Amino acid sequence: MRIKRSIERIPGGLMVVPLMLGAFLNTIDQLHIPAVMDVLKALGVTPTKDGIYEFLKIGGFTEALFKTGTLTLIGLFLFCAGSQMNLRVGGKALKKGILLMSSKYLTGLSVGVLFGLFFDPMSGLLGLSTLAIIAAMTNGNEGMYAVLCGQYGNRSDVGAIAVLTLNDGPFLTMLALGMLGANFPMIAFIAVLLPIALGMLLGNLDEEIREFLKPGETLLVPFFAFCLGAGMNFMNFFNPKVVAGGVALGFMTTLLTGLAGILIYKLFRERSTIGPVAEASTAGNAAGTPAAIAAAASVAAGSGLMSPAEAQQFQDIANTATIQISIATLTTSLLCPIAVIFWDKYQRSKGIDGRLEESSGRSEGALIQAELELKQ
Repeated sequence: MRIKRSIERIPGGLMVVPLMLGAFLNTIDQLHIPAVMDVLKALGVTPTKDGIYEFLKIGGFTEALFKTGTLTLIGLFLFCAGSQMNLRVGGKALKKGILLMSSKYLTGLSVGVLFGLFFDPMSGLLGLSTLAIIAAMTNGNEGMYAVLCGQYGNRSDVGAIAVLTLNDGPFLTMLALGMLGANFPMIAFIAVLLPIALGMLLGNLDEEIREFLKPGETLLVPFFAFCLGAGMNFMNFFNPKVVAGGVALGFMTTLLTGLAGILIYKLFRERSTIGPVAEASTAGNAAGTPAAIAAAASVAAGSGLMSPAEAQQFQDIANTATIQISIATLTTSLLCPIAVIFWDKYQRSKGIDGRLEESSGRSEGALIQAELELKQ
């Protein structure tokens, strides 16, 4: 059986399929079917505080891995992702990476601010929140970006991914929410940033450590996705309002972050603008951000910088935001490649080949000749 290959055919499948499976099993678990509980009781499962039995709460390694291990798994994922942040990037790739990351982040932040001004920032139009908007719009699918730029872009476009990986994880989302008035204590920022920073330090000190940790970027995603789903009700995926919010979020991400990136590239005199369009997506791992933010809000409430009611608001919207971000991931996984294909055709009609590396002071003919020599 080729289970993995089948899952990967679904856009964002490694994130979305385990998430929905976890939600489905948790939904059944929460029905507290008498026959199932009788079996669990006979097996010696410890009841919950309410005196009921749940097969996702049987203790031991099983519960830790599939029910309560969300933050641990996300923390390990961030450590592995940090190790892949290569500080040794070329000047052109560094420039493009900074431009892309800045334009995407500022676009997501701006949309989040405007949304909070006109709607309820916690659950406004279509059930969207500033948390869901910023998390989805600022975190791009770097795997898809690398594939699209590898086919339609040039070497420096692909090299920019070393900078774009800084978007991974909840740190920049938390920073944005802090700027919008959420009082997270410094220790909450450190707690989120430390796994990334340690991974980045080790990955840049030793290339072998980077290679050793590289599989963790992919390997851990379905595990923390299942854990996230194990805290949800599957029926939420069939809530028209929630689904519409996720789809709208996907369209906003592709359209607005793509256009903003193109404008920034033009402002800094980049001829090919394939990179911004290829980055106009939502990463599957962004679905882990609401849970991390909710955990940070609990820390803030414990330190007195945030009221328990404010922290509870983040807890209450975490599941909805996670589902909407997951739907946005699916949506952008379809929209982004289509946008890149059409944008590449448009550029070619204007005499711009995104596959050619730009170099000032050289003619187009010289560029083509150089590319041909390199391919030979």
